[in-house]
This record gives sequence, C-alpha cells and structure tokens, in this order.
Amino acid sequence: MLTIYHNPRCTKSRETLQLIEEHGDMVEVVEYLKMPPSKADLEKIVEKLGIKPHDLIRTGEAIYKEKYKGSELSDDEWLQAMEEHPKLIERPIVIKGDKAIIGRPPEKVKELF
Repeated sequence: MLTIYHNPRCTKSRETLQLIEEHGDMVEVVEYLKMPPSKADLEKIVEKLGIKPHDLIRTGEAIYKEKYKGSELSDDEWLQAMEEHPKLIERPIVIKGDKAIIGRPPEKVKELF
C-alpha cells in the first residue's frame, strides 16, 4: 500500500499518481491542501525521506517569499510553517512503509515498486 500526498492541480503529482495506478499498487490519496498533515506527520515524512524539513519547502511559493525567505528557522519551526501553510510542502510525496520519495521527476516513484 502506497500513500501519496497529492495536489490534483499539479502536473507532476498527477503523473506520479498515474504511474502508481498503472503499476497496479493500492494507493491512498491524501489531498494535502484539503487535509493538511500535522506537524507530527510532517516530522515522520521528513524522517522517511531522509531530509531536513527545510528541504521539503517549496521556495517558489508566494507565502514563502512573503513570510520566510531569508529566515533562519529551526527544524521545528519549518515543520510548524508547513503545518500552518501546506502550500509550502513539496509535492508529490509518496510513502511505502518506512520509505518515502518526492515524485520529482514522477519516475522516482518506481524506486518504491
């Protein structure tokens, strides 16, 4: 079973979901803008990705440029920022067990098959 943190308006997210479906895997789709992950969930996600919270931030988003650009935040503060502003979360994130990838490019999801 895979879980994808998905934004249906994002081309890369749609392409990643399509690859999962074509492979025939069971998938739970979480539209993270409608159902944002909690700070605790985000902490688990970055741990599975093996990255720092700041590495999961979409720095091109307007909210980042307005509120966070140039900020020296702690890991905990970045997690809090993503919880408060889920648009900051890079997408798509696909999780299988204790492993996760960011589907950029979408073909990266094949690492979980």
